[in-house]
Amino acid sequence: MEKLEEIIKEDLHRFLVRKQAVDERLPQCPDVEEKWESIVRAYLPDGIREFQNYPVASLGWMMYIGMAIAKMWDEDWTAYANQPDLYALLRDKRGYDNMDEYVREEVLLLEGKESEALDSLTSECASRVHNILMHQYIEPGTKEAFHAYVDCLHVLYLMGAAMQLKRMGYRMTEI
Repeated sequence: MEKLEEIIKEDLHRFLVRKQAVDERLPQCPDVEEKWESIVRAYLPDGIREFQNYPVASLGWMMYIGMAIAKMWDEDWTAYANQPDLYALLRDKRGYDNMDEYVREEVLLLEGKESEALDSLTSECASRVHNILMHQYIEPGTKEAFHAYVDCLHVLYLMGAAMQLKRMGYRMTEI
């Protein structure tokens, strides 16, 4: 794991444990992790385009995607695992700009205060990651900047999945 990715992972993990959104021991869900590469490849054109003007959304949407994929895994992985583009499946329901609302309302089935609380938590996570990224002083438009952005997205995807797994009752405890 890259140094930046580890820094972000440690920061978000501590933050989410304090918020009781994830367990001290993070889950391992190989099926969800295996979808990462295809999802990020599909997401990058949209995410990169939006990053300059909306960095928190560009980062935070990946956390929602992680939550949605974890929910799909729990619900009917046999059906979803064979979908050629899970990202497009999520994005195309309401468009990129409204993907967060779609995931909260239609995938996670959240309403009212619960939906607002998740929106706030996801925004805070994305803001934290953006802050860490900006303090790396990486020159925009470089190969290094691209890799740093992908590292950020990867951690947000995995933390989103971990949050959703906990919400669905999966508890990670040492045996």
